[in-house]
Amino acid sequence: MKRLEGKIALVTGGSRGIGKAISLRLAQEGALVIVHYGSRRAAGEEVVRTIEAQGGRALAIGANLETVAGVTDLVQTMEQTLVSLTGQNRIDILVNNAGIGTSNTLEETTEEDFDAIFAVNVKAPFFLVQQSLRLLRDGGRIINTSSGVTRIAYPHIMAYNLTKGAINTFTLHLAKLVGSRGITVNAVLPGIVDTDVNAEWLHTPEGRQHAAEMSALGRVGEPSDIADIVAFLSSSDARWVTGQMVDATGGSHL
Repeated sequence: MKRLEGKIALVTGGSRGIGKAISLRLAQEGALVIVHYGSRRAAGEEVVRTIEAQGGRALAIGANLETVAGVTDLVQTMEQTLVSLTGQNRIDILVNNAGIGTSNTLEETTEEDFDAIFAVNVKAPFFLVQQSLRLLRDGGRIINTSSGVTRIAYPHIMAYNLTKGAINTFTLHLAKLVGSRGITVNAVLPGIVDTDVNAEWLHTPEGRQHAAEMSALGRVGEPSDIADIVAFLSSSDARWVTGQMVDATGGSHL
């Protein structure tokens, strides 16, 4: 039997990059995956088609997570869709993966930049959890995508780094809050991963070599490297792991 058979998972930012890999991986484990997308509807629907072609189950829901109203739209649409499809409004796994970045330095960052990145990377996960806890079954799982920049100094993307520090703090305190319900909460901290976000500099020989040399394992991370960790944390195998920041950098800057 697959480890997540009969489970329902919501993956925010599930249409591309690490989120896409997580969606595919959870579906392979038997979960019905709700693939959230922001503006890329075609990408979200393509992930659903891929999952279905592999014998899995999925559906795509679009929502703008830049505002709390968008979070509310996602939760309401998800609940209505689940009731229609399954006769119930419960989920088992929430993966807060959606996020945006900026290449602006401390000096270059504007108030608008700062507010936008905190809205998606911090405010959205906070209010999504707030509104979804009533739907999350006891014994459920919450996994937050953080970053290795909370351990490794990378000062030229300061605002982004601050958002991931906030996610780590959120993970710790949320784990304590919901532990009495048997819900585990953990964060996964990727390093440099070969996604479209990093494509421009990773797909040059010099850039890829530089990134690979950061890792103790001598290579660049793949989205599946992160997705496999999320699958473990989503399963009953990880029932005794909570409040943890799981380093998934391949030993970068040890």
